[in-house]
Amino acid sequence: MRLNFVAVFLFMTTSWATAEVSVERGEYLVRGPAGCGNCHTPQTPTGPDMSKEFGGTLVEKNPAFEAWAVNITPASRIAGWSDEELAKAIREGIRPDGTVIGPPMPMSLYRGLSDDDLYSIVAFMRTVPAVENETPFSTYNIPLPSAYGPPVTSVSAPAREVSVAYGAYLAGPVAHCTECHTPMGERGPKFDTHLGAGGFEFHGPWGTSVSPNLTSHADGLAGYSDEDLKIMITKGMRPDGSRMMPPMGYHHYAAMTSDDLDAVVMYLRQLPPLPDAH
Repeated sequence: MRLNFVAVFLFMTTSWATAEVSVERGEYLVRGPAGCGNCHTPQTPTGPDMSKEFGGTLVEKNPAFEAWAVNITPASRIAGWSDEELAKAIREGIRPDGTVIGPPMPMSLYRGLSDDDLYSIVAFMRTVPAVENETPFSTYNIPLPSAYGPPVTSVSAPAREVSVAYGAYLAGPVAHCTECHTPMGERGPKFDTHLGAGGFEFHGPWGTSVSPNLTSHADGLAGYSDEDLKIMITKGMRPDGSRMMPPMGYHHYAAMTSDDLDAVVMYLRQLPPLPDAH
């Protein structure tokens, strides 16, 4: 059964006021599948600098923009934001002053974060150690929208179980696998036509890496067993023993529960086959 990930996370059934907030759940998401530190923690050629966890760093510099993942610890500007303001910045990409957060923050996917998970993330981020590191705002040579859509009122996630629906939620709004592994068009990732076809370039201290194809095509995952995929996702190692490159947050995904990892693999297996994007 094909299940488009866009359709599985917009279940408008709860309210922010009734969100079930858990700092433990927030830590699992932030340090696990959501991999927030993969962008917001300074990276070195050998991995993240955990002494400055969440302290902010330059993420990408290209002709379109110079993008900084800002300091998101209590030592940063977000310390003065309310929980609701921080939640809105994460899920809708709008700061308290009304300015819009630009790419590569995957706003089209974060809009699908459930109320429970969103406010659990906010609660956990209030507890992390403060890192004194001033990060500049990003600069863009491309126009940014005034908003990424209408205000999000409330979202609930599919049941936490090994299912395509929950795998789609994890691979989409939570871990944003589909953002990095889908080629970009003029208006963002080409989800409608090239979902999971790979081809997105990343530049960093490791050099240049290109996201691979995640679809069921022979160019993608067809030749790999489920166990192969799990090792590649969590350890960054191919079946032939070769190492995969950053910036994929292997150590974050290694913290996923076995059921969550199974759900992600189940979802990836049903992506329609597409050849590599070029």
